Amino acid sequence: MKKLSLNFYFLSIVTLFVTTVTFVACSKNNSTSDQSGAQSVIANWPATSKKVAEDVIAKYGQPGGSTADMLVWNNNTPWKRTIVYRDTVPHNFPTPHPDLLEQFIDYKVPVDKYSMMAAYDGSVIVERTKGEISARCDKEGANLLAINLANDVATGAKTADAARAYYTQAMQKFITTGQMDPYMQGFKFTVPTSGTKDPDEKNF
Repeated sequence: MKKLSLNFYFLSIVTLFVTTVTFVACSKNNSTSDQSGAQSVIANWPATSKKVAEDVIAKYGQPGGSTADMLVWNNNTPWKRTIVYRDTVPHNFPTPHPDLLEQFIDYKVPVDKYSMMAAYDGSVIVERTKGEISARCDKEGANLLAINLANDVATGAKTADAARAYYTQAMQKFITTGQMDPYMQGFKFTVPTSGTKDPDEKNF
């Protein structure tokens, strides 16, 4: 009986060891696969898009999903979602640059502020039904700046023209001196976590 117990104990230890080694190996292989997957997606992207993608990977880790023309991260705080696109959109405000990094939060813009929001910045996108707002630029700091100012417009703290002037001054200072405006360093308002969706009203 004693010999049987020792054999059983030994077998249990061996089984645990093999299971642990297998788990570690699988985890390592999956991690390598994820990394090589993202790298293979961006391998032939244009240099600008590839560099932005690599910077986002360095900060937030591997994306949660990808296609041939985009990488997607979900719930990468402080963002609800981050997308890096292979293909860029030319944008001249406040100075010519490519739009390819789009970042989202939950946010509800009052309907009577939509025209002002459009006048403020065409790369700030409001999704009324989904209850989201996003900014699309080539730098995360610029997206933070854009949405902080969008909040000022939505709450009536700034006019569209005042927001454009602030954005221009902040970006010009950053490009020429490297100094980041406080609006580029984090959200200056409490980001909503619920209650932002607007499914509208049915008419029939």
